[in-house]
Amino acid sequence: MMKFKALAIDIDGTITYSDRRLHFLAAEHLRNLGIPVVLATGNVLCYAAATSKLIGLGGKVISENGGVISTGFDTNPHISESMEECEKAFSYLSNRFDLIRLDGDLRKTEIALRRNVNADDLQASLEGAGFYIEVIDTQFALHIKSKKVNKGTGLEKMASLMDLDVSDFIAIGDSVNDREMFEVAGYGIAVDNADPGLKLIADHVTSMSFGEGTVEALQILCRRDFF
Repeated sequence: MMKFKALAIDIDGTITYSDRRLHFLAAEHLRNLGIPVVLATGNVLCYAAATSKLIGLGGKVISENGGVISTGFDTNPHISESMEECEKAFSYLSNRFDLIRLDGDLRKTEIALRRNVNADDLQASLEGAGFYIEVIDTQFALHIKSKKVNKGTGLEKMASLMDLDVSDFIAIGDSVNDREMFEVAGYGIAVDNADPGLKLIADHVTSMSFGEGTVEALQILCRRDFF
């Protein structure tokens, strides 16, 4: 059986409880895994880096849904050139919907919104106006982002920077924004609280939810000698 060399894992809803508190046992398992662990999130770089530091990992993070990639705490991040088109889309939508922007100037490649509007309505409006932009709902925020940038492209970039093949990674996640990461990784595990569409493409779905699901997944992987 193929041995995997690294793990890419979502944060919110995957290594947390439902209220976003960090699941300490999941963090301990990640810290002691013995292979590189990449945190992959729709959140901003400082949040992802702080989470990596607090868990005791090495600072390898994919943030902003693949838009910002960092290989360590003291390295310069790789930032995609996608903010200008997102700003144009946000400006267009702001004239038609009551949007509440999150994270201020922290985001460099996409725009996050409060979930007070429907993502499908925003998407339909943008498509009607010819924007090549997508709006995704991660259940924690809405994201106005480039269709060219996602956790899958982010993982491909991270793999290249680590001198690995993207198929060397196992991916664990719970949300629609984890789909592309699952599609390029060598093996994908969805925790039980995951989006139904993500479960359909996962290689394995845990019986437990949130951080407990990740603990279950890591125990299974170690027991089956995946690493």
